Amino acid sequence: AALKGGLRFQVSAALKEGHVTPTELCQRCLSLIKSTKFLNAYITVAEETALKQAEESEKRYRRGQPLGVLDGIPIAVKDNFNTAGIETTCASNMLKGYISPYNATVVQKLLDQGAVLLGKTNLDEFAMGSGSTDGVFGPVRNPWSYSRQYKEKSVPKSHSEDEESNWVITGGSSGGSAAAVSSFTCFAALGSDTGGSTRNPAAHCGVVGLKPTYGLISRHGLIPLVNSMDVPGILTRCVDDAAVVLGSLAGHDPKDSTTIQDNFKPFELPNLTDVSKLSIGIPKEYHAPGLSSEILALWSKAADLFKNAGAKVVEVSLPHTRYSIVCYHVLCTAEVASNMARFDGLEYGHRSDMNKSTESMYAATRREGFNDVVRGRILSGNYFLLKQNYENYFIKAQKVRRLIANDFVKVFGSGVDILLTPTTVSDAVPYMEFIKEDNRTRSAQDDILTQAANMAGLPAINVPTGLSERGLPVGLQFIGRSFQEKQLLTVAKWFEKQVKFPMIQLEVKRHDHGAFQHQKSAFFS
Repeated sequence: AALKGGLRFQVSAALKEGHVTPTELCQRCLSLIKSTKFLNAYITVAEETALKQAEESEKRYRRGQPLGVLDGIPIAVKDNFNTAGIETTCASNMLKGYISPYNATVVQKLLDQGAVLLGKTNLDEFAMGSGSTDGVFGPVRNPWSYSRQYKEKSVPKSHSEDEESNWVITGGSSGGSAAAVSSFTCFAALGSDTGGSTRNPAAHCGVVGLKPTYGLISRHGLIPLVNSMDVPGILTRCVDDAAVVLGSLAGHDPKDSTTIQDNFKPFELPNLTDVSKLSIGIPKEYHAPGLSSEILALWSKAADLFKNAGAKVVEVSLPHTRYSIVCYHVLCTAEVASNMARFDGLEYGHRSDMNKSTESMYAATRREGFNDVVRGRILSGNYFLLKQNYENYFIKAQKVRRLIANDFVKVFGSGVDILLTPTTVSDAVPYMEFIKEDNRTRSAQDDILTQAANMAGLPAINVPTGLSERGLPVGLQFIGRSFQEKQLLTVAKWFEKQVKFPMIQLEVKRHDHGAFQHQKSAFFS
């Protein structure tokens, strides 16, 4: 029962009262990781370290001195956050075997609160992608592919087709973290969010995905993709849990000059009963090309839910939204080109055997270490940064970014409190269908509803809302004002309570072949 509960009122309370010990909780999660190994959610499982941490936590509980709500709680971390003593790969050959000498600030903060780190989760290589299919360790499978809800709705031609080619993607790039939370192998997980990489997989895996305001949480130790947009993301099974984790991570970090200087006070979310003072904005530009009729209907239904409860619901315009995906692509690749220059084979990570000259070693290292997606983005970025292109591409994109940010400022200045939008254009697609299109095309389609919040630095959250006709999760996104996480999460919690999203009924009974070994059966309902 503790595995399904919320952090503050159920799991933490059960630990305090001795109904379950941190070690038992840790062992249960480790056992679930083994029995769901075919999901490929984890790259590294730090079993020994986790059990030691659980043991230490147990001693604190025995003394009646737990460090807080997160003491003894099993968590997972996306494999682009540095972890001392545990391999950090970014799902790339470039960093295979790399062990960081320090912890990312967010990881250290969780450990200081007594959280138990189970392992590092799978992703697209260097977090470049929207499916968690392009990492060197193989694609992540969506736990909902093996849910009773999905199996009852999908009609395969044969049993083998159902098992081997009907599974759906998790979304990305934090797909491993979303799958880990969705399949009950941990209570919370860290992702990163540059253009939607926490909210997108959260929507596809039926979990809560929070992207905080830029600067609220330290990026120190998060291997950078796009410095001006990257934010550590939080994945949990309910909104309350996201608030708990946010409370332990937010605040100034002297190691990250972009974090806020003010002290952050952790908050408990109130139970909102009256929404009549709320103004909910519905941006008309988010009726994007390719938006499925199912999601459109759900979005309208959600707007009506607020309206019927007494909130003011208004259509708003964010006119520069249509330029945002192109603008995002230019800025993203330009910063990627700059950030990836550090992987040269000289200081850390992969180093080629090519020894004719420093230049040839450098070129061979990058050819061997990076996949096509990463190399493609580096080439694009360097093209946009060429002297003759800099003004026309990079500077122009920065100007458009300012216009996009100003659109949000105007809307929130007009009295709107929260924006309600879809998170994704459809439910999760089968893997075989997803890989028919290249990473660049897919990312442009999948980030269209999420990346504007990154460009404006605003907080946004995915809340699981319902199941599609295929029995797969669909989520909606709430975007709030800068640094107004409490208001955003309070509204999200109210909405979560109204929609009563169903719990996954995960049926795992498989004989895997090839890359996925035989697993024990497990059943949750």
